[in-house]
Amino acid sequence: MYKGLAVVFSFYFLGEIIAEVGSLPVPGNVLGMTFLFLALVGGVIDLEDVEKESEFFVRNMSIMFVPPGVGVMVYFDLLKEEILPIVGALFIGFVITVGVTGKVVEVLR
Repeated sequence: MYKGLAVVFSFYFLGEIIAEVGSLPVPGNVLGMTFLFLALVGGVIDLEDVEKESEFFVRNMSIMFVPPGVGVMVYFDLLKEEILPIVGALFIGFVITVGVTGKVVEVLR
């Protein structure tokens, strides 16, 4: 268990350092998990080393959505005032996502 946690958190820490030092526009946690993915695909790390810990994180992911949910409730009045632009942006983003996904699937098929 300790080995798997050490591997996951090491890649997370590596991503955070690279994002901070390099002033990259990509969050460090995304970089770290990308590096972990590449290490798994490249055979540098065995899946068995991180599988149990990763499954634990995925099973308990819903806990991570509590703080943003509270944040939404704190700014509910502001959201209520700006509901039209928010819904418009969500709708436009949805349409673009469906269109791009459809084109990618079409090209890959």
